[in-house]
Amino acid sequence: MKLYGYFRSSASYRVRIALNLKGLDYEQVAVHLVKNGGEQLAPPFRALNPDALVPVLQDELEGETVNLTQSMAIIEYLDEVYPEISLLPSTPLDRAYVRSLALAIACEIHPVNNLRVLKYLSGTLQVTDEQKNAWYRHWCETGLAVLEKKLAADARTGIFCFGDAPGFADCFLVPQIANAQRFHCDMSGMPTLMRIQQACSEYPAFIKAAPANQPDAE
Repeated sequence: MKLYGYFRSSASYRVRIALNLKGLDYEQVAVHLVKNGGEQLAPPFRALNPDALVPVLQDELEGETVNLTQSMAIIEYLDEVYPEISLLPSTPLDRAYVRSLALAIACEIHPVNNLRVLKYLSGTLQVTDEQKNAWYRHWCETGLAVLEKKLAADARTGIFCFGDAPGFADCFLVPQIANAQRFHCDMSGMPTLMRIQQACSEYPAFIKAAPANQPDAE
């Protein structure tokens, strides 16, 4: 199993956490998103993923090599093909709830703050670094504040996003908080999120997956 990704990519980070929580062995292949004009744009990588996005998970399934894209689809694939340690709850209602937490990050916060969006703001629209960072902080803080309210009010929230074992939603939350901290977002009014992040930060699967601990970290 190979994971094509970038140490600072939050989508790659999500998949690393999931692989580690499941105890799966994998080889990492670094795809630098900035150097050489962005290695994700080069023909060899586009052959794996025409969208030119990381991560790509390459696996062997029934004798065939498959290339999987989109972090949520990858993590759900891992949960179905390697079910010994499940990352999703057992009931349909709880699974839908946990997916909604993950989607709030993957579909509402992350897309407007992705690297290619930030590069478009800086390059094509010629906004200043201060304006770009203000854009990032606005959408990140807005989305995380909503997530804080949901988790703080729901009885299913435990040590982690759902109960007392790390799972699907935590794979998405921790990388988003890491990005928020890197851009100096105001997290002072989000005690539930920060408590969960702290619990995750002490868990081996999350420690191993952290950007600073990756082979391509700078």
